[in-house]
Amino acid sequence: MTIADVRETPPAIQQSRAKIWIRTVILAVFGALFTLALSRDMASGVFHWSWALMTFLPCLAIGFWMRRWVPMRVHLASQCITLSFDRIYFTLIMLLVLAKAVTGHVAGMAIWAAGIMCVILGLMAGRLSGICLRVRDLKIQHSFGPRQAGK
Repeated sequence: MTIADVRETPPAIQQSRAKIWIRTVILAVFGALFTLALSRDMASGVFHWSWALMTFLPCLAIGFWMRRWVPMRVHLASQCITLSFDRIYFTLIMLLVLAKAVTGHVAGMAIWAAGIMCVILGLMAGRLSGICLRVRDLKIQHSFGPRQAGK
């Protein structure tokens, strides 16, 4: 899934560091919003921590496994790695967000909305951590040294 030795330096926004930070910010925004909603649901007795963990942990593992689907390129000349857009993951997350929005507005479906929030957070956190480890492994595999300031 990786293609090595692309000669030209890719734009900074395509490089793994920028894409990982973008994914981290998206996860932080979803995490903050969903944590507030989940805590409200837990305080009202609609959802419980044990249910959240039983939903989140398997999805964390699935998200970690999904790191394999992320198209990556190794640029030996510029010693960087680029990540490409993953349509499957994007579609899955968008469908889950849509399902959460629908179930959140239907009476009696609050428990499903809370469960979907846990699924989304688990997939996003697992995939992000998996991507970070995969990028690290590729850098080690191709002997990329520490980046110089200003590069």
